[in-house]
Amino acid sequence: MNPPNGPAPEASGPLPALNFGDGPRLVVALHGITASAMEWPPVARRLSAGWTLVAPDLRGRGAAAELAGPYGLRRHAEDVCATVRSRSAESGSVESGAVLVGHSMGAYVALLAAAAEPGLFRKLVLVDGGLPFPPPPEGVSVDEVLKATLGPAIDRLSTTFESEQAYLDFFRAHPALTADWNDDIAAYVRYDLTGVPGQMRSRVVGDAVREDGRDLLLMADDFLAAWDALRVPTVLLRAPRGMFGQAPGLLSEEAVEEAARRRPDITIEAVAEANHYTIVLADRFAAQVARHIEAGETP
Repeated sequence: MNPPNGPAPEASGPLPALNFGDGPRLVVALHGITASAMEWPPVARRLSAGWTLVAPDLRGRGAAAELAGPYGLRRHAEDVCATVRSRSAESGSVESGAVLVGHSMGAYVALLAAAAEPGLFRKLVLVDGGLPFPPPPEGVSVDEVLKATLGPAIDRLSTTFESEQAYLDFFRAHPALTADWNDDIAAYVRYDLTGVPGQMRSRVVGDAVREDGRDLLLMADDFLAAWDALRVPTVLLRAPRGMFGQAPGLLSEEAVEEAARRRPDITIEAVAEANHYTIVLADRFAAQVARHIEAGETP
């Protein structure tokens, strides 16, 4: 793994990113809502020598935590397109375009970016995200739904920890991670941590998560329109187990069936036994993501 590179945080322009590999073919990989670029080493390690994987930290996370708002999925899509234009120019792959991969919230950002600027991309890989969520039940506010679904993750952002080990122990107890705990997950957790002993906390900006979470719940029509408008080869990989490591998965059967009906040309594949996190963080599942990134590419 190369050290983090990219510009210092600014109001606009390419996002700070981690680089993995130095091949001529470019893949840009987008992380989830409370995550960071350090989701991607397991996938990057499974790519052949012909690839460079660029994993940006989205605004409000990781090395981009200091970037100013507003946040929101459209803003992230604009940031990503700016990053891809910059990296494509650097790598000389402007004509062929980048492979764009997104996990969880990153899949929704990738979907919007690929629909908005298809000329930048030659393939789209959506990993356990990208399909609309059902609207909040009548009488239930968006903020109430966010609290029910992302409440524990949002609470973590304002929690302080005594030490790095305490933060690692907190993550290791998560039911979706315990069975597949590995060095990559530990590195991912350490990358997220900031502060001094006794006052250590996540680098993720709570306002970014709340704003982005509202978009995830309110932009169903935008996601469907982007899905219908896709002009690049696309695959959707699903995890049959959800955010707490058990069935059902994050994407509902109804949403998957509707997506398949609307675009029967798009491949939708379940990654057996994976949950929402291990689909990218565990080697055995990350290998399948890497395989789909490379599928159909000329060596």
